[in-house]
Amino acid sequence: MTRALSLLALLAATPAVAASKNPFSLEFYKLSNTDFIVTLAFLLFIGVLVYFKVPSLVAGLLDKRAAGIQAELDEARALREEAESVLAEFESKQREVGDHSERIIAAAKESAEEAAEQARKNLALAIERRIQAAQDQIASAEQRAVKQVREEAVKIAVSAAAQVIAEGMSADRAGELIDEAIATVEAKLQ
Repeated sequence: MTRALSLLALLAATPAVAASKNPFSLEFYKLSNTDFIVTLAFLLFIGVLVYFKVPSLVAGLLDKRAAGIQAELDEARALREEAESVLAEFESKQREVGDHSERIIAAAKESAEEAAEQARKNLALAIERRIQAAQDQIASAEQRAVKQVREEAVKIAVSAAAQVIAEGMSADRAGELIDEAIATVEAKLQ
């Protein structure tokens, strides 16, 4: 330890020589100048890099990486274009489906309107047929009633004639009764 102390004392006693930082002075090129040593080491390092062709290797690696990035960009661009074309196709199909559905709705409305109109016509025809059937039934009932009235008039006339004959009436009186029966029948027929 005494030796280390004596070495420190010796260094402290020697005047400090300040190394020049000016590369144009002779003091700069001494081995005691750390700036000079660092500069020499840096130049030697650069020389070794150039000797082993490290810049061309780095450039090659950078070129490969750039080519890979360019390939990825091209692939991404192609995928984007494909996605845009698929999107355009889907939008086109969506418009077609929308148009088709509108045509279907319009056709359904038109068909419903036609069906409603046909139902109205059918209803009108059914009502007209029922009215006609009712009128036919009324006419038939009228004919039956007229027939019954005639039959009843005939019965009354026969009964009156039988009564006239039975009572032995005079011919004038019998004619009057027959005329009354005929008038009654005519009144009932009207």
